[in-house]
Amino acid sequence: MAPYVTSWSAEYDLPCALVERPDRSIGHATELPGDRDRQGVLWKQVASHRGQGRPEFGKVHPLRQRRAMERLLCQVCGNPADQNSDGVLWLQVDHHDDWPGWPERMASTEPPICRPCAALSTRLCPALRRSGASAVRVREFPIVGVRGALYRPGALAPIAAQAGNFAYGDPALRRVQASALLRELRGCIREF
Repeated sequence: MAPYVTSWSAEYDLPCALVERPDRSIGHATELPGDRDRQGVLWKQVASHRGQGRPEFGKVHPLRQRRAMERLLCQVCGNPADQNSDGVLWLQVDHHDDWPGWPERMASTEPPICRPCAALSTRLCPALRRSGASAVRVREFPIVGVRGALYRPGALAPIAAQAGNFAYGDPALRRVQASALLRELRGCIREF
């Protein structure tokens, strides 16, 4: 079985047109109730057909990623992530050579994980075996922004200009179509 947040081949971008709104923000021509988060940020419309077709490992389904991050669900099984007095468990690719103090204050798009799935993932996931991963207990993990595509005005419709991470409160968010939620990891303790 594929991880909870993994996209499947039957899950495709919905054919929705992006439009300029009168306030110079972007929107979907026909917005659905879940198209914006609590901060008013526009989210990518993607079909949800989990388990149909083939798993597309390495491609994350935006709405399941968002749900797992908001509710602190395990990114692999979709059940509650492991939590104890030291914090919530996260499995992160080890970047301690690139990031002084890694993973402290790092923004992560990876949802937390439960203990059984952490052990299974480090054993079975080729990407984690290749790059190395560490289990980290995190005491504070505020939602700080989104990863997505920034759009500039175009002659007929908004045009994708650049992808990146955008903090809540950034004025550019009015022109971003989000694909992942970001949490900042604080109070980190390496577990294994």
